[in-house]
Amino acid sequence: MKESLLDILRCPLDKGELELEDPEYDDDGEEVIGGTLVCTDCGESYPIDDGIPNLLPPDMREETPA
Repeated sequence: MKESLLDILRCPLDKGELELEDPEYDDDGEEVIGGTLVCTDCGESYPIDDGIPNLLPPDMREETPA
């Protein structure tokens, strides 16, 4: 994902802003391919896997990978 998406992405629980923590970048340093998005209001965290943020609420996420 592009870091510029942080301007429009919001927490699905309370619509708070999301901060990027522990980012992993691709070889070019242009795309975020791993890390965590954390809500600045409620503190809920959302993983980024293979450049795709998982913004499902915690109770809807599968704990085991497919």
